[in-house]
Amino acid sequence: MDMDRVTRYGAEFIGTGFLVFIGVGSAVAGLLSGGVVVVALAFGFVLLALAYAIGPVSGCHVNPAVTLGALIANRIDIEDAISYWIAQFAGGIAGAFVLFGLARWGGVRDQTGDLGANGYGRNISLGGTVTIEILMTFVLVLVVLIVTARTENAGFAGLAMGITLGALHLFAVPLDGTSVNPARSFGPAIFAGGTALSQLWVFLVFPLIGGVLAALAVPYVTGDGWRFRSAVEAQPMGAAESGAAAEIPASEAAADRTQREQAASDAPVDDVTPTERRDPGPPV
Repeated sequence: MDMDRVTRYGAEFIGTGFLVFIGVGSAVAGLLSGGVVVVALAFGFVLLALAYAIGPVSGCHVNPAVTLGALIANRIDIEDAISYWIAQFAGGIAGAFVLFGLARWGGVRDQTGDLGANGYGRNISLGGTVTIEILMTFVLVLVVLIVTARTENAGFAGLAMGITLGALHLFAVPLDGTSVNPARSFGPAIFAGGTALSQLWVFLVFPLIGGVLAALAVPYVTGDGWRFRSAVEAQPMGAAESGAAAEIPASEAAADRTQREQAASDAPVDDVTPTERRDPGPPV
């Protein structure tokens, strides 16, 4: 295995471990004292930081659902996808183990009661959990796939990803703890055991379904044959040119400019425009 692959898989392992340690850790240590907002901000900020830290290395998937979406969208091959999944689940276990150690031997009071594991039954039913996990993961993966494909404003992709994850947690932390990430759910559940472990399958299967649906929806959201305009093409148009149908491919625009320049060079010197006839300008 070449070092480039090792580096990318290592980045996914470390990134997922930090996502679980800091994000789930904020619930373990501060859900009751800090509230849902603290947990949501922790998840959003850590993903934001990871996007800029390891995004150039591995793409900062840190989520098996995102990797599955990237695989379906032909952003990654099957060999890399499998290796990413292994690294992500291992990272989720490592992050959860540190939290388990802090709660068991480090004197940290677990304010969630189950090491921040996801679960349903108290504030939401199984059907409700299935619905929100599919929909929320769909939104997250859709945003990730679209913003990371843009050629302009690429520097804001991490911001969009972090804000999206934070917003999803604001909504769903009181309901099922917010998974949208099988690796995030897997680590805490195996250490919490009991009900969390018996319900784990829900948070493994349905976020992956949401990721698949997001990858399939990208062409319909962005348009068939979609591409993002360059900075030059994206300049504001006049009022008469504005509208969805006014975007002209770069090749056609270049051909039009060439024709106009050729026509101008072939025109007689005394061939002036009506405006010039009305206002010939000061004499030389």
